[in-house]
Amino acid sequence: MSVSIKDLDIHFQLSVFAAIMERIPGLVAVRELESGRLMYINDTGITMLGTDDYPSLELLMEQNVLGKGTAVKTTITSSPREGRWQNIKEEPFTGIYEEILLKHHHKSYCFFRITDIMSDRQYHQQLNRELQRFGALFDYASIGILVTNQRGEIIMINDFALTQFGYTREELLGKKVEILIPQRVHPRHEKHRQRYNQHPQSRPMGIGLDLFGVGKDGTEFPVEISLSHYSNEEGNFVIAYVNNITERKKAEESIAKLNDELEAMVEERTLQLRTALDELEHSKEELMTALGREKELGDLKSRFVSMASHEFRTPLSTILSSAFLIKHYGEEQDQPVRNKHIQRIVNCVSLLTDTLNDFLSVGKIEEGKIQVRNSEFDVTELLSTIIQEMQGLVKEHQVVEYHHNGAPVISLDASLLKHIVMNLLGNAIKFSKADGHITIHTAVTADEFLFTIKDNGIGMSHDDQQHLFERFYRGANVSNIQGTGLGLHIVQKYTEMMNGSISCESRLSEGTSFHITFPQENKNL
Repeated sequence: MSVSIKDLDIHFQLSVFAAIMERIPGLVAVRELESGRLMYINDTGITMLGTDDYPSLELLMEQNVLGKGTAVKTTITSSPREGRWQNIKEEPFTGIYEEILLKHHHKSYCFFRITDIMSDRQYHQQLNRELQRFGALFDYASIGILVTNQRGEIIMINDFALTQFGYTREELLGKKVEILIPQRVHPRHEKHRQRYNQHPQSRPMGIGLDLFGVGKDGTEFPVEISLSHYSNEEGNFVIAYVNNITERKKAEESIAKLNDELEAMVEERTLQLRTALDELEHSKEELMTALGREKELGDLKSRFVSMASHEFRTPLSTILSSAFLIKHYGEEQDQPVRNKHIQRIVNCVSLLTDTLNDFLSVGKIEEGKIQVRNSEFDVTELLSTIIQEMQGLVKEHQVVEYHHNGAPVISLDASLLKHIVMNLLGNAIKFSKADGHITIHTAVTADEFLFTIKDNGIGMSHDDQQHLFERFYRGANVSNIQGTGLGLHIVQKYTEMMNGSISCESRLSEGTSFHITFPQENKNL
């Protein structure tokens, strides 16, 4: 499920603007038009005006007529113009001034910026270079690329696609995209296109189906199509990447024919093998020799798997060893600080190794090969240690709070519980904003141990929650965030292995909470 930036809270929007606009040269600021209140100004703007006091900045902007929306006439944006203003020390400065009007929740805002003439010229030169690079990427790509608007009309198409379909650019611009597909599928394709416009997402088109394009001469050819989308002030647009797979289809047909021949050959060889086995039945010694060879092959396979696993872990061991050579602080009195940072790196590498081992052991979980080893330990000490180890992953201004009620000692598998907590805390950190608040609460009652973790991050839709613990499943709103989709599956399995239960509550854009309950023996009985 996609969320428009217009649907987000204004303060969150300003946070996004701040991250982007800090990279733009010059003063960048946003004011609410009705009250004149300054909503945002970047560090460069504070330096240019000479103060970081917002009331003083608002007074300066009133005096300099900045962010009043007066430069905007009939459109939402103004034309760049040169101007002269004064900072708080009444020192003059000049630059190029631009305004853009914004609306949010029936309130009007003015986004404006001031850049010096030389910086603005350099910025536009850089922009022109980027546009030239984009043009080269678009026009010289070795795959067909076309862009359509919401009505399905072609508004851009690259040279490779024109060559594929045999048209000139003038013959296709403004035409419906259905001109490039067979007539027999036009009605069905128009319905698919309308549905995609209502719920756009980046994905392959026609999974499991044979798709065809049609050239100007009426010739049909097999294609592979991937779809993407973007939006701007002009509307919503769809990008289609078209690949002619005629040669691949020919190769697949050749492979299919070869497979048929191989199957016939295998059948013939199988018949010969059966004959040979019948003959081997007459010789016990020969049969035992064959079985011995089979066992030898099995042992060889096991040794190979063990060696491969070892080689997979060797680079991680090298990283772990190299971490001890880090010397961030060179003075002798900095040794405690060096030790602290080195230990954090060691812990992170150990965590990575544990994660990779968990990834490789998903099959073992399903087969019941992981053993639960319960022992008594202080859960508050374990949780505090985990939170400390994961401080390196916490985003700036994020807060992680931990509270506990009841006796601190519980009886569980500490290793499995640690994995559960690290996974859920890692997700809370990853899917929360930079100023997010994460709360962990544990409690020990007469017969239960309760664990709860809550964040105010991006949340999950109701549909996504139905598949939350499936292997490799990822929510629709996290496609641009790194992850394997295995973590929560492993968390659920580990919870069940310790006779626990797990549940989730979540709302989009409001946050998520997980609740886990483990039974505990009442030692007073």
